[in-house]
Amino acid sequence: MQIQRLDIPDVIVVTPRRFEDDRGFFSETYNEKAFAEAGIDAAFVQDNHSCSAQTGTVRGLHYQTPPHAQGKLVRVTSGAIVDVVVDVRRGSPHYGQHVKAEISADNGSQIWVPAGFLHGFVTLKPDTHVTYKVTDFYDGSCDGSVLWSDPALGIDWGIGESEAVLSAKDAKAQSWHDFNSPFVYAPA
Repeated sequence: MQIQRLDIPDVIVVTPRRFEDDRGFFSETYNEKAFAEAGIDAAFVQDNHSCSAQTGTVRGLHYQTPPHAQGKLVRVTSGAIVDVVVDVRRGSPHYGQHVKAEISADNGSQIWVPAGFLHGFVTLKPDTHVTYKVTDFYDGSCDGSVLWSDPALGIDWGIGESEAVLSAKDAKAQSWHDFNSPFVYAPA
């Protein structure tokens, strides 16, 4: 398993090894022991799956507040995304900064998004399937989002606002300025 810490070191890209032959490949996508050794010591309670029919579909920037904050292990089973993660832990040296990674079925990479981060992605191909393991159950009363295209965040998504395919929720998400983060940085 290859481990890559991004510029915000708590966000980790994990690329499991693939064993290929003339039939295709085999890959162990999750192993609790190996992930713990890589610094991802998480107990997953729910698996989610989204399918985005169109290229340019943006999902995010989402979060779930305490007491049901979620860490996410995100992978793509068909297609490709640019995954975006924004640190919103008050007191963090990376507060308000973001990192991005291309995650695809072809590269087999996954991204670990700890609780305390906004998360979103844009699809690079049609019919993109994204699956993710989460560390707490969904709770609608804790669900929130920040506007993906807010210029204060300075995120280059690779598409313009008029090209983005959005849900009604994501289109009317709060601004970065109006977001009052419930997350606090707790250094290890």
